[in-house]
Amino acid sequence: MRKATRWLAAALLAFIQVPAQANENPLDRAAGAGFLYTHDSDGFTARRLSLDVMPDYASADAFYGVRLADYRYSRGDWSRHGEKLSVLARHIDPATGNGWQLDAGVFGQGGHTLLTLDGSYHLPLAGKTALEVFINRDWVETPSALDAGVAFTFVGASLDQAFGERWTGVGLLGQQYFSDGNRRDHGRLKLIYQPWLDTGLTVQARYRAYHSSDDDVAGAYFNPKQYEETMLAVGWRKRFENWTGSLTAGVGREKIDDAPGQTTRLFEAAVQSPVRAARFVRLRGGYNQSASFQGPSYRYRYLQGEWLMRF
Repeated sequence: MRKATRWLAAALLAFIQVPAQANENPLDRAAGAGFLYTHDSDGFTARRLSLDVMPDYASADAFYGVRLADYRYSRGDWSRHGEKLSVLARHIDPATGNGWQLDAGVFGQGGHTLLTLDGSYHLPLAGKTALEVFINRDWVETPSALDAGVAFTFVGASLDQAFGERWTGVGLLGQQYFSDGNRRDHGRLKLIYQPWLDTGLTVQARYRAYHSSDDDVAGAYFNPKQYEETMLAVGWRKRFENWTGSLTAGVGREKIDDAPGQTTRLFEAAVQSPVRAARFVRLRGGYNQSASFQGPSYRYRYLQGEWLMRF
């Protein structure tokens, strides 16, 4: 991974030094950077810094490139460093969401190496029906799981169905395979209602559940045998001079095994610049309250940013 770091840095330097006038099609390539910071009430912090080189770039929804990411994890006296080199590709119609995206890489941490994958394909089945298939493979991010090199592979499909202009239903089925032998069967439902079509406001009823095949994972990660959550959320999305902003806030109730139900909360906000401009910026942040190892008051916060410049 150290060689990969030096290689990508050299490639980026050479990429920037090539005059833009030498391109037959100016602004068809890009370079940028990103970050992700998370912190939870268990004291676990994760930080990711990334550097991107995209020799073929049409917009934020259509590009090919390479990413090098540096990861830092910590909790108390424990810490861990990792590096990931990925190939990126995306070809999505922003008007419909149809298309595909892929992030395939090699992720090394703590003497462990993993081939990672994050991909999806969204396609229309009928006028108001669409299908998405997806796969995600990565490390389980807790100190114990990272030390043991525990990874997961999550595969599944979701179906979107519109009912008239105001109602949309989304259903998801998936299976999550852990490298320690555990398996989770996931099911999710979402019903979305738009009370006013021109305001960007939605009301969402959400339900998710999963069942774990093995509830004894030696404390490596939060793993109830049976988990259920219902939530009512309000979402808002608005476009202003080609910038897009969104907010989501929700309150729910979760049930873990045979324990009494408890309250969950969710808040997310995002802002995104025009996707076809010479510079692209996206910021996201969020807060979640649910259960974890330590009890019912687990809190998780994240902040994510992306900046990119075309040449």
